[in-house]
Amino acid sequence: MSNLSYRFRDPSLLDLALTHASTGHQENNERLEFLGDAVLDVIVAEELFRGDEQRSEGEMTELKAWIVSREVLAGVAHTLALEDLARFGHGMRDRRIPRSVLANLYEAYLGAIYLDGGLEEARRFALATLEDAFQRAGQLEDARNPKQELQRRSQIATGEPPNYVLVDERGHAHAKAFLVAAQVGERRFPPAWGRTRKEAERWAAQEALLLLDGEPEA
Repeated sequence: MSNLSYRFRDPSLLDLALTHASTGHQENNERLEFLGDAVLDVIVAEELFRGDEQRSEGEMTELKAWIVSREVLAGVAHTLALEDLARFGHGMRDRRIPRSVLANLYEAYLGAIYLDGGLEEARRFALATLEDAFQRAGQLEDARNPKQELQRRSQIATGEPPNYVLVDERGHAHAKAFLVAAQVGERRFPPAWGRTRKEAERWAAQEALLLLDGEPEA
């Protein structure tokens, strides 16, 4: 049973999105998959950009790569039962559909929505179907967020959050680097460089945690 909610004004786009190249048809979903991949990148990147101003470029890149990964998109495509709606060649029908093919189906379907209803409809569909993926990405981010962990330990040790001290700053407007040290109470830890202050603070927190690991908590 399909869980699709979008209704196409141009049914031929839906038909094309669900036609796999293995059918041998000259017109298949490969071009739509290319388009959908690009649209999905924009939607996910914008959502991450607007979601947390603390995220560095590197953190957003890492999260986006996970959200649009073949594993995640294949799982969503399976939940939507796209493989039951799609048309495959005889060789594909006789075996389990690979995750890469399922992920491509999702991207082709999104590309078709974009052409049929525009970016806002594509965004609405993507954010609704990837809601769980965004939540899981946030949980993974929290679990490996060194600043949160250092704050937890600092609160236990001193009752106060850590401070981040700017030690040095180099470069010009579009190519700066920042050297930041984390400080817990009176103890200052080795500094770390980053392309932004937020990124430097994250690496500084990681440096502090490397030293604190193995030490008993106060």
